[in-house]
Amino acid sequence: MQGIVETSDTTASNLNGTTTHEELEDDRGILILYGSETGTAQDVAERIGRECLGLQLHCRVISMDIYPLDLLIDESLVIFVCSTTGNGTEPRSMSSLWQTLLRSDLPADLLDEIQFAVFGLGDSGYERFNWAAKKLQRRLLVLGGSELVKRGDGDEQDYYGIESALDPWLSKLLPTLKGVVPSSSKPLPTQPYSTTPLSRVRLIPDTEVDTLTEGVKSMGLDTILEVGTSGHISVTLSQNERITRNDWFQDVRHIELETDHDMHYEPGDVAVLYPSNDPDDVDWLISRMNWASAADQSFTVTLNNPGAPSTSTVIHFASDEREIEKLVEFCSKEGQEDLHAYTTRPRRTILEVLSDFKSVMIPLDYIVDVFPPIRPRSFSIASSVKAHPRQIQLCVAIVRYKSLLLKAPRKGLCTAWLSKLKPGTRLRIGLEKGMMRLPEDRSKPVIMIGPGTGVAPLRAMVEERVRDGANDNTLYFGCRSAAADCHYHEDWKALEEKGALRCRIAASRDQDRKIYVQNLLEDDSAIISDLLARKGGFVYICGSSNQMPKAVRRTITESFANQDGWDEERATKYVQLMEDEGRWSEECWS
Repeated sequence: MQGIVETSDTTASNLNGTTTHEELEDDRGILILYGSETGTAQDVAERIGRECLGLQLHCRVISMDIYPLDLLIDESLVIFVCSTTGNGTEPRSMSSLWQTLLRSDLPADLLDEIQFAVFGLGDSGYERFNWAAKKLQRRLLVLGGSELVKRGDGDEQDYYGIESALDPWLSKLLPTLKGVVPSSSKPLPTQPYSTTPLSRVRLIPDTEVDTLTEGVKSMGLDTILEVGTSGHISVTLSQNERITRNDWFQDVRHIELETDHDMHYEPGDVAVLYPSNDPDDVDWLISRMNWASAADQSFTVTLNNPGAPSTSTVIHFASDEREIEKLVEFCSKEGQEDLHAYTTRPRRTILEVLSDFKSVMIPLDYIVDVFPPIRPRSFSIASSVKAHPRQIQLCVAIVRYKSLLLKAPRKGLCTAWLSKLKPGTRLRIGLEKGMMRLPEDRSKPVIMIGPGTGVAPLRAMVEERVRDGANDNTLYFGCRSAAADCHYHEDWKALEEKGALRCRIAASRDQDRKIYVQNLLEDDSAIISDLLARKGGFVYICGSSNQMPKAVRRTITESFANQDGWDEERATKYVQLMEDEGRWSEECWS
């Protein structure tokens, strides 16, 4: 449990487990394809699948990178769920499908037998909000597809999250599906609301530890749990050092991971970490659920029910009438506001819910239904392999803050785990390609804007460029206090003295008037315009997606108007041209 299921989030597993080519051709029904970067699009796809099962509609939920693309033209109804990463980029798992659909030799009527719907997940803090879903929708229409319902656009910035758009979209989609898709001729494994549902899996005690891995693979969970997958490397934690002042409110760590062999990564790439639950939390849950006798037992995991329900599952394991009444209310349409106020707003964990609902006793077989798998976490690499061979460095903010609604501080599962690791700890991590890439022409100037830990991939870029002899580098770094949280200030100072970097620091709280990176960009508008409009420079923006990216874009656009006399339309189009040419990259998060 410590390394497999998570106690602070919710998710569902692939509804159909591992799908073979023959099974795809056997009983098609509705195909739900998802392209996900962090797992949220997968969650949405699986929810749609559960809703379909509830209507007795046969469906398959499959990742876009697993589905055989040659079968797409034989489908009759496809629901696409995809996230947007970076500044309008499709997730990696969607790349193959998207490149196939973009082929110029495809006939205009290729998909004229297909009805489709698209739901996108994005962040309105980006200029190209839900760009991947919008492009996919347009391309499907161009190739002859017929749209069942209008595209849905989930926004992470919304007060209620993506559900604010998902729920009304589903209220239109599901009746439409019911009208065009016949119910399955084979009874699907659903139960009345009042009946305890079948568990998704069965746990059979076993003496062989390896059977857990095999059971997980048979369920199709291995892509989430990363059990036995390739591409991992073994590393040793050599440094875990706080780089913010000890009395500062935020704990930011400089992490160094070392290998005993050569490896390759590029600036902009990410390291994928696989955290574990806090041992104290695990012990508490084992005691609370009376699982002590099974705590050290290994099990064979077998698939029991491909259509397991989600949030309402826990209702069936409460015995107190008042608690049952409250749980039923939370799961109703009318109770969604109260559910949001109870869970999402205060970031309440599953363990805290179980502390409030004391009569809930979850049978061991339902552990996968209630507790989601721990998903890996990705962090931008903060080092260049040319400067630090056989080493990966990270800059990580430890997520811990006080809530006005709850006594216990909120903490991030991964960063809390990471903060406790001691030098010498052995880990297995993954490496993935990032979205940002340095210009091949080293003579091109580079402008980097990165407040806080957003500076991580920019540090990797600076180190790489300096190693390659490219010294036309400008960094705008934002922090609150130059003395407390100016990450890597000694590195920047040393590079400035060598003439390899021009560093501008916006310490917002060091003076009466708050100064942010966009204010420094405005002050430097003549320099910015020269580097970008006349010298063909590149821009990289990393950090929070709240207001900063839009403010930076607006300031740089205005610099063209102020310094070059361009009107607003021309300046805006030039920024768009930079994006199209790959000279403007954003990597921001909520």
